[in-house]
Amino acid sequence: MDAISPEEEKMGLRTCEPLPSPKALEDIIELVKAVIFPRYFGGAAGIAKDLSNLYGLLLPQTGAAVAEAFIRKLPEIKRLLLTDVEAVIHNDPAVKSFSEVVFCYPAIQVMVHYRTAHALLELGTPVIPRIITELAHSATGIDIHPAAKIGAWFGIDHGTGIVIGETSVIGDHVMLYQGVTLGAKNFKYDADGNPLQIPRHPIIEDNVTVYSNTSILGRVTIGHDSVIGGNIWLTHDVPPHTRLLQSKAIIVPEFTDGEGI
Repeated sequence: MDAISPEEEKMGLRTCEPLPSPKALEDIIELVKAVIFPRYFGGAAGIAKDLSNLYGLLLPQTGAAVAEAFIRKLPEIKRLLLTDVEAVIHNDPAVKSFSEVVFCYPAIQVMVHYRTAHALLELGTPVIPRIITELAHSATGIDIHPAAKIGAWFGIDHGTGIVIGETSVIGDHVMLYQGVTLGAKNFKYDADGNPLQIPRHPIIEDNVTVYSNTSILGRVTIGHDSVIGGNIWLTHDVPPHTRLLQSKAIIVPEFTDGEGI
C-alpha cells in the first residue's frame, strides 16, 4: 500500500474498500431504464433477461441481500418514475408525447438516477448512490443528493443549475425551475470541529412551484399550495397558499449609456 498522510489516515482512507467504476454503474442505470421503460430501452431479450443482468451487475457491488432487496423495490421505483413523467407532461405545453419526455427531458434522466440511488442508499449501500447521482449531475447540471426525500409527481422544467441538498424533504406535485437551490444556511459543529449531521435543508410541502434562480436555505418549511417567484433569497417559513414574489423592477429616469449602474 502506498504511504498516506496523517490527514488521510484520520479520514479513514486506509480502510477504504475498492469502488466500482462509473462504467459499471452506468450499465446498472441502463438496465434499470430497460426494466422501467421496456418499450424504449429494453432489448430483444425482454424484461426477465434485463432483470437477471441487473441482478448480476448489482451482486458484486452490493452483495446478494441488497441486490435482491433492490430488485423487489423496482415496482415502486417504476410507479414513482411514471408519476414524474406525468408531472413533466402536465406542466409543459411543449411536450408532444410520452416518448419525448422519456428520451429528451433531463428531468427524467436525473430522476432515474436519483430514485435508483435513493433506493440503494435506503438499503445501506455506501458511496455508490452518491456516484450514481453525480453521473446524472455531470450529464444534466442537476445536483440531487441521494439522501433527499422526494415525493411523487416531481416536475423539473429545464433544470440546469438545480441543487437539492441532503436533508431536503419534498412532497407530491412539486415543480422546480432552473437554478433553484434547496440548500443549507449554515452549519453546526461538534467539539472536534466536524459538521453535525442534522436536518439543515428545506421542507417543501405538496403542490408547490418554485420559479427560476430562487434560493431557499435552512430548515424552513414552504407550506402546501404555494408559489415562490424567481430570483428570491428565502430563509424563513412560508405558510400554505402563499404567493411570494420579488419586488418589481424600478424604472430610473434619464438612464442612458450605462450611467447609474
